[in-house]
Amino acid sequence: MGKLIVSLSPHAHGTDTVERNMYGVIIALMPALLVSFWFFGIGSAIVCGTSVAACVFFEWVINKFILGRRQNTILDGSAALTGLLLGFNLPSNLPVWIILIGALVAIGVGKMTFGGLGQNIFNPALVGRCFLLVSFPAQMTSWPKLGQLGLSGYLDAQTGATPLYYMKEAIKNDNYKELAKVPDALSVFLGNGYAEGAGSIGEICALALLLGLAYMLWKKIITWHIPVSIIGTVFVFSGLFHLVNPAYADPLTVIMSGGLMLGAIFMATDYVTSPMTPKGQIIYGIFIGVLTLLIRNRGSYPEGMSFAILIMNAFTPLINYYIKPERFGEEPEKK
Repeated sequence: MGKLIVSLSPHAHGTDTVERNMYGVIIALMPALLVSFWFFGIGSAIVCGTSVAACVFFEWVINKFILGRRQNTILDGSAALTGLLLGFNLPSNLPVWIILIGALVAIGVGKMTFGGLGQNIFNPALVGRCFLLVSFPAQMTSWPKLGQLGLSGYLDAQTGATPLYYMKEAIKNDNYKELAKVPDALSVFLGNGYAEGAGSIGEICALALLLGLAYMLWKKIITWHIPVSIIGTVFVFSGLFHLVNPAYADPLTVIMSGGLMLGAIFMATDYVTSPMTPKGQIIYGIFIGVLTLLIRNRGSYPEGMSFAILIMNAFTPLINYYIKPERFGEEPEKK
């Protein structure tokens, strides 16, 4: 007679793994990466390639020589994804030595200091990006014009102002005529509205980012709650601002410009640093949208997406604490 083996749950195993999700997000980023190669040429390749290689290298070094771990984690895709997202948040002419510093801060401070994947409080790529923005503001806000594809364009690129800069100036001067310098929403959506100043590598084409969103929703890598709540919040409030004062850009242009799409789809949806429940994710997304608009319209920087996400990363444990699903088999509390 065979033995009856009793074991603890769970008894059913799914196909969801860290590697599957990390490489799934990397695949979703490919349309935006290819578009960046088309518009920025070798600059995009140098920045993104350096960022990915440096993040993987620094994670390997920290694991092996500082933490003394026998099993390294560089093949799970998380370090490569951090590097790619960091590269997407940088100008296409950023010097290599600054990229290396950003990668070290992203992996060393943003991720490994907290114990590695699954334990970090803040999005590592945004930690690296914001550190560079505060430390090297001139280099981080020099946006190359499009069409400079060769090595000379990377080394000595002509720079210009982004659409967000002109939006900021229109609000600051309370003059809607300055919005004439802002490309229309369709041009920004397709990626050809940045002739004057192109912004970060990954924010060049909203269409490419939405293709990535569709892929991740199809593969069930993420849910709709965070991207939709962020974009919807920004659309509603920017629409109200535009109705009250035409010096504020129209809502379609606002959501298509800058890093809002990149942040809402790929940065705010990070598993570790975002809330666990759908209700919590919607609250999280709404506050990111509100903070982004406040920083864009009233803060010192034209862009506020990165800071808004990091601020709400800090509130994620609080949201998880108060927004809890009902326990299976338990009677809900009577109020």
